[in-house]
Amino acid sequence: MRTNTQIFVRSGLIAAAAALPLTVAAPSAVADNGITVTSTGSTVSVNTAACPGGGNASLLSSGLTTFTQGRQAALAVGATNQTAAWSNVSPGAYTVIVNCNDGRNVGSQPVTVTTTPTLPTTNSPALGVRGGIGGGIKDYGTLTMVGGGVLVAAALGGGAWYLRRRNMHHRT
Repeated sequence: MRTNTQIFVRSGLIAAAAALPLTVAAPSAVADNGITVTSTGSTVSVNTAACPGGGNASLLSSGLTTFTQGRQAALAVGATNQTAAWSNVSPGAYTVIVNCNDGRNVGSQPVTVTTTPTLPTTNSPALGVRGGIGGGIKDYGTLTMVGGGVLVAAALGGGAWYLRRRNMHHRT
């Protein structure tokens, strides 16, 4: 009886662990008030149809409670929806609040950012670093390659001769 209980408990834990990435990876959420908040990389976006005359949105980090404390962005008025976005947002839990220009508070929506901010790219050097290649960059002539091969062969032969002579002294 005990082993059956352990199997069911372990199966439940495995199923919960398998479902966890699905719940964490869901980057968008739609509130009952018509606000859609998405988190893609380090960019947070809000989309709503509740402010046809425009408005503002505010991104509040944890611990902040009022609209004016957050990073504010104007809602861009489109044909049907109004959108705002914040880029280079650090990982963490945030709340997005939307206020219309007519004074209405549309509501708020939580969002979690899980990736690091994108950093500006820099130009890399034209040739890059030549570390670790050794002599592979320069084209050496035949005489140099033959000379190197002779030196390697002499070192191998000398090492074999030394080991052979050392073993001969122990045999007597």
